[in-house]
Amino acid sequence: MENVNLVMPDEQDDFYEHHRIQVDRGQSLIRIDKFLFGKLGNVSRNKIQMAAKSGNILVNNKQEKSNYKVKPGDVISVLLPGPVKEFEIIAENIPINIVYEDDDIIVINKDAGMVVHPGHGNYTGTLINALAFYFQDNPDVLPALIHRIDKDTSGILLVGKNELAQTILAKQFFEHSVNRKYFALVWGDMKMDAGTIEGSIGRNQTDRLQMTVYPDNSQGKPAITHYKVIERFGYVTLVECTLETGRTHQIRAHFKYIGHPLFNDEKYGGDKILKGTTFTKYKQFIINCFNILPRQALHAFLLEFKHPTTGKRMLFEAPLPNDFNKLIGKWREYARHKDTMNEYD
Repeated sequence: MENVNLVMPDEQDDFYEHHRIQVDRGQSLIRIDKFLFGKLGNVSRNKIQMAAKSGNILVNNKQEKSNYKVKPGDVISVLLPGPVKEFEIIAENIPINIVYEDDDIIVINKDAGMVVHPGHGNYTGTLINALAFYFQDNPDVLPALIHRIDKDTSGILLVGKNELAQTILAKQFFEHSVNRKYFALVWGDMKMDAGTIEGSIGRNQTDRLQMTVYPDNSQGKPAITHYKVIERFGYVTLVECTLETGRTHQIRAHFKYIGHPLFNDEKYGGDKILKGTTFTKYKQFIINCFNILPRQALHAFLLEFKHPTTGKRMLFEAPLPNDFNKLIGKWREYARHKDTMNEYD
């Protein structure tokens, strides 16, 4: 019997399905698109053919077209875009900030507080609901996310508008050829001006909504985050993060792991005063900062990828949102007048 493995989208922040199939010894010669159509359940024949056209079907590590004849013992790898679980999408008139749009893609600067995809109790009010409304008069457009960012993270997000674009873009994310950069404000004064954080990331065994770093790679999936210091404020540091991999909560989990949780990140312990003094004025300053940015201090400011049709390299940037900018301004002012701030009342 064939061995079929599937990587579920809820284990990562990128929306694709990766199937691996080992063909059994008794398999007769058959076109691979027909074979996969029978093996992959609800996946359409067209979606399989799009995958082949995009180079997303490998047989024994070699790209094959849809007319390839499957042979006993073949090892087939298939990459498909889109979430495994489908939800009934309700079109909702929710404002979205569109940075760029053409026939194949739409680039959005997502506000903090918006969930990107229905699921786990969030069936309305998501970016997908907003896109369903935006495209309600154009039924030929079937928008699908290629990757995700957390509800309370702001910044650039890429959406494919048709199956071919989604399939090609999914491959770029799978192969880590997409350039993604974030700004994060983290607790503590980083020792190094630049560095790399490595450690597999998987679900926390006691809290399934939280991710944990497994440095021995015993669980989870490999994850690599590169960072460099942008500005130091004494008790917190503004860093630029570049993702080499795209795991759920990767930056948040990695920085907690090295002892520098993101500022006001409730899930990973950054919503407490972790660095600083015991002075009353300082405590009030931190409370004011939490009120200014009532979420984790994380913003996806840059996304670079190859256009699925033209092949042209495209780069999009989103400036820091007002709440993040105001927070940085408060810390910059604090760093200038730290001695005065730390005097007893």
